[in-house]
Amino acid sequence: MRVPLTDALIREAIANISFEGDLIRYEPYGSGHINDTFAVYFGLKGKTHRYILQRINTDIFKDADRLMENIGGVTAYLKKEIIARGGDYTRETLNVVPTIDGKPYYRDSADGCWRGYLFIEDATTFDTVKDPKDFYNAARAFGKFQNLLASYPAETLHETIPQFHDTAKRYRDFEAAVAADKMGRAKDVEAEIAFVRAREADTHVLVDMLASGELPLKVTHNDTKLNNVMIDDATGEGISVIDLDTVMPGLSLYDFGDSIRFGASTAAEDEKDLDKVWMDINLYEIYLKGFLETVGDGLTANERKMLPMGAKLMTLECGMRFLADYLEGDVYFRLHYPEQNLDRCRTQFKLVADMERQWAEMAALVEKY
Repeated sequence: MRVPLTDALIREAIANISFEGDLIRYEPYGSGHINDTFAVYFGLKGKTHRYILQRINTDIFKDADRLMENIGGVTAYLKKEIIARGGDYTRETLNVVPTIDGKPYYRDSADGCWRGYLFIEDATTFDTVKDPKDFYNAARAFGKFQNLLASYPAETLHETIPQFHDTAKRYRDFEAAVAADKMGRAKDVEAEIAFVRAREADTHVLVDMLASGELPLKVTHNDTKLNNVMIDDATGEGISVIDLDTVMPGLSLYDFGDSIRFGASTAAEDEKDLDKVWMDINLYEIYLKGFLETVGDGLTANERKMLPMGAKLMTLECGMRFLADYLEGDVYFRLHYPEQNLDRCRTQFKLVADMERQWAEMAALVEKY
């Protein structure tokens, strides 16, 4: 259990990371809910510049060594590839600032784990898709991320959250929640349970293709929301993918699929009126186009063919997790009102059904691009 933050702990961490210059101030930064994040201001040679300081949430990421080994390996590889292609590694990837004794993170006197990053200036993140261009540029950023890491030995990465997107396992977990029915709620969600069971065969498709070698193991980000892309203030282009805590070995289709699940929906994740919920095929096309433009030869033919399945399975998986949590008494996902998990699962299932309705067009658009 992490101890409460204090000014003394923050300053202890700052003093033990190799930031350059004289400390001016620090302040909370960003809208993330997992780690404690600060912008730290330093003066150097008459100018002010910033770094990012984060206390890692070790309640979620319990092995800081493996977490930072993943991040260090991936960012070093990205830096090398970006330099080879004539890019600016200080803006196009995260750069870890080591501790004063050369380590990737600092463990403070209260056992908290802290890391520093170079601050990516003149760029912004957005929490929601306000302009389709932002979704397109995020797609290009995630496609480039896949392309840059296409040859990275994904099997050397640690699973910071084991079997995170093993959809067949998620289905087994769902069935266990139905069988246990701890809260006596199963009788009220028979239609939702039947919806999942009718698609049980789908949950095996991608993991079976991985096991048979039909799909390659890749470096996956696993949190491909719009707000994990830095958008250049001047050009509007997506310049860097951030928040690499969930970088793990997996399938490229997971990242593509979760982007569509999140970004191509026409409604909030907990929308009660399901008539407002569908997959916007135009947003799907915008993202698909941007992603394929930059991923280049970073995808195999099978990966390209299965992109629609990635979108469907990530959405189905998320819905299963919401429903299982509802059946278990809402113990995992944070709630803002009773039955929010039920609303969440229903929106995901509506999106799955709408993807199935538009399946032929989704597949045709892959062929088009």
